[in-house]
Amino acid sequence: MARTLATRNTGKTGWGIAVAAISLALGCAGLASVSLPSGYRFFGVPSSDDPWSPKIAQWQAREQGVSGPASGSARPAVAAGENLRIKYRAFRAEQQRQMAAEMATWIQEQAKLHYVPDGALDHWATLEETLIRNGDDCDGLELLVYHFLRDMGYGDDRVYRSIVFRPEDGQHHMVTLWFEDPEDPWVIDPTGAMTAGMPRLSQVPGWVPLKVFSVYEEYSARFGPPPARHASLQR
Repeated sequence: MARTLATRNTGKTGWGIAVAAISLALGCAGLASVSLPSGYRFFGVPSSDDPWSPKIAQWQAREQGVSGPASGSARPAVAAGENLRIKYRAFRAEQQRQMAAEMATWIQEQAKLHYVPDGALDHWATLEETLIRNGDDCDGLELLVYHFLRDMGYGDDRVYRSIVFRPEDGQHHMVTLWFEDPEDPWVIDPTGAMTAGMPRLSQVPGWVPLKVFSVYEEYSARFGPPPARHASLQR
């Protein structure tokens, strides 16, 4: 039946229906020998009788947490060392730390080539201004780290810009804080003036955070436990 449909419909719409019919019958591996036509449009609006739409909608609702888990998805008893959820989260955390550490190394190397002091006027550049200028001081170069981590999915509620202060000599500096731990974030210093590599804030003596902010939020750093606003960071 599926082969007949694929043969009779030479247009792209007919091809799509044929693929759906084959897929529904054979499952995930059933499309291994089907080749895509050239010049395909990927983002067309589905038809009202699209056979895949109900299944996609059901998955979307569950993935967004709108409805409960699918039937038959009760969690089995699994040893911690064999728990897929635990292993997935550990692998994701390891990869995120590795990528962030590589970014710290990269930006500190680039700062040697692209550090441009502001001069008498302390101008805070945007990312686009920094790229057009082909460099900037700490607050411009830091934006490459800030945007990179957010673009890579580290979480808008976990990556922030931060003004830090050194009481010993009154120096101010701009760094990126990644709150993998809500009480002791990782520090990525774009120029290495505060620290090299990617240490925890607790591992950088002599510096204290003054402000923590993003494109849309602003906070004043104070000593003590994290506010309820960031309870999500505990997960």
